[in-house]
Amino acid sequence: MNIQEWNPDFMDLSQIFLPLRECNQYVKGMRDWPELLILNQLKIKRRAQIETKSGKEIHFVPAMPGKKRSEEKYESTVYLTGQVPTRVKNWHDFFNALVWQIFPRAKSTLNQLHYQMQLIESLNKFKHRSVLRDAATHVDESGVIIVSSKTYLIQLLRNFEWKQLFWKERDAALASMRFFVIGHGLYEKALHPYIGMTGKGIIFDVNDTFFRLSLPDQLQYVDSMLERFLLKSLSSNADLTPIPLLGYPGWTEENAQEAYYDNKKYFRDRRKFDSIV
Repeated sequence: MNIQEWNPDFMDLSQIFLPLRECNQYVKGMRDWPELLILNQLKIKRRAQIETKSGKEIHFVPAMPGKKRSEEKYESTVYLTGQVPTRVKNWHDFFNALVWQIFPRAKSTLNQLHYQMQLIESLNKFKHRSVLRDAATHVDESGVIIVSSKTYLIQLLRNFEWKQLFWKERDAALASMRFFVIGHGLYEKALHPYIGMTGKGIIFDVNDTFFRLSLPDQLQYVDSMLERFLLKSLSSNADLTPIPLLGYPGWTEENAQEAYYDNKKYFRDRRKFDSIV
C-alpha cells in the first residue's frame, strides 16, 4: 500500500486501531479518501459534542496549500476558532480527525496546553518551547494509554520487564491490561508497523469493572482520565513511559513466538532505554 493510498479496510490491519472502530461503519465503505465534509459529519452521526476549551465547536477545514504549517499558528487557530486545518488525502491528518472524534476531551486539553504555553513562551521570550509543551506534543503524536487492574502488571511495565509481562504473564495482560493509542502519528505508523515502533505511555490503575464496560464506555472513561492527567499531572517527558507497542499480545503476528521478546534492541532493559525510536 502506497503511503498516501486510501485503504478502506485499514482498521483490519491491526488491533492497534481498535479505538477508532467507533468510526469504522462510516469510513469502511468509502472507495476514496473522505472529504472534509464527511469528517465534519461524523460528529453529527455519532452525536458527539466536540469543542475546544474556549467553547468553539470543532470543524475540519482545508489546510493552506504550499505553506509549511506553523505549530504556533495551528494551535492558536484551533483554540480561538475551532477550525482544525486538515490536509485531505493525508493519513496523518485523517487520523488526527478521528482521534478528535474518539478522545475529544483529551484533544481539547492538549490544544489548550499548547495555546497557553505558547503565550507564556512568547511573553518570556523563550528560545525553545517549554518542557510541558514538548511533552504535550509527544502525547499528541505518540501517546498510548495503559490501563490495568493488576498492580503487579503495572510494576512489570514500569520496570521494563517486557518478556515477563507480555509472554509469561500473557493471559493476565490480555485479561487485565489494555493499551489505547491516542497519538495520531502512531496510527499512521501502524499502517506499516516496524520493530522499534514506540509509544509514549501514560499509565492508569483501574478497577476490574473497567474491563466489563463496552468499548465506547471504556473510551469515554479513558478520555476523562487522560483529561485530568493532562491538566493536573503532566509536566515533562519524564511523566511518560516508553512503550514497545508491538509487544502487546496480538498487536503483531510475530509476537506469538516467545523468541520475539528476546530482541534487546527493541525490548530494552530499563537502564538501556535512553532513547525513543
